[in-house]
Amino acid sequence: MIPMGQITLRAFLLVSSISATLLSPLSNSQTPAALPQQNLSPIPKPQDAPAEWKLLIGDYGLASDSTHFVVLEQNGELFATSKGGETFHLTKISPGTYSANGAQRPTLQLHADSAGKATLQIDEAYIHRRDYVAESDSTFKIHPLRSVEELSAATLKDSPPVEEGPFRNPDLVELAPLDPAIHLDIRYASANNFLGTPVYSQARAFLQRPAAEALVRILKKLMPFGYGLLIHDAYRPWYVTKIFWEATPPEGKIFVADPAQGSRHNRGCAADLTLYDLATGKPIEMPGTYDEMSPRSFPSYAGGTSLQRWHRELLRSAMESEGFTVYDAEWWHFDYKDWKEYPVLNIPFEKLGLEQGSSLTHWKFSFISIHLEDVP
Repeated sequence: MIPMGQITLRAFLLVSSISATLLSPLSNSQTPAALPQQNLSPIPKPQDAPAEWKLLIGDYGLASDSTHFVVLEQNGELFATSKGGETFHLTKISPGTYSANGAQRPTLQLHADSAGKATLQIDEAYIHRRDYVAESDSTFKIHPLRSVEELSAATLKDSPPVEEGPFRNPDLVELAPLDPAIHLDIRYASANNFLGTPVYSQARAFLQRPAAEALVRILKKLMPFGYGLLIHDAYRPWYVTKIFWEATPPEGKIFVADPAQGSRHNRGCAADLTLYDLATGKPIEMPGTYDEMSPRSFPSYAGGTSLQRWHRELLRSAMESEGFTVYDAEWWHFDYKDWKEYPVLNIPFEKLGLEQGSSLTHWKFSFISIHLEDVP
């Protein structure tokens, strides 16, 4: 991975605008918002890219500058796209080596060595592929500005922002019991997250009842495709949002919510999720990984493979068909349409009082605002 201090916001925003016509998996008339509810995928499922290509596909550029080139697969072909929008078709000239077809200036040659390290040669210059995630666990990590232990002690004493209602009476529903095809991978209850340490005491996921019911309908639409839903996060206590904000360096704050405003996660109306294969139980490969603070996190990121982008758009289409919208900096983050109608909450999972009185496991509130000191 590259140090967070070397990633620029310019780099984050760049790739979303590269070669939209050639590289988008959907035409302008087939954007997810325009898809009919009954047809989640307007194009056939593509074949996966060759394993050799996957060693080459990615972002290339100096760590201290914006991305120079994106290497991607589109319709069974390999391309390199420059930050200026120029696209080069790459053809194989020897094992592991590809060259721009007919290009005069600049000359391009792409190569992966035996260790899988990919290099793009542009004329006489050599630039390496950016590795955004840690090789050991494929998880993006930052160097927190302050330790999570220190931040936890401080934020637990704080209170959420004061809001003016009226709000709906919150009705948080636990997601796992709703359907066995809803699986959990709650990263914040483990060390496998961008902070490298647990921030939740329990691996649980909740949404407000209308959002939870919509999620079950989404699952039923995806199952005929062979996919289930893998939940990474849903309701998030406010104090955790403040930990994320205080721990994240300035250049990464586009990916975390400002606690002064509160997060839609805090309202129980946001879900971080992806697809998994019903047959194998394995997560589906997307253009980027969960919680990755890089250009690959943007829903409009044009890189990766055709199959990765197809899966990303299938998930988005299914979520949007039931009232969720994707966050424009994170392909995995979806907000439910009624999020403004619920208050910011600050109850840790271990203090959620659960009732067992219906087919849904839930927690009903008889008040609008609550602070940690109010919980016995």
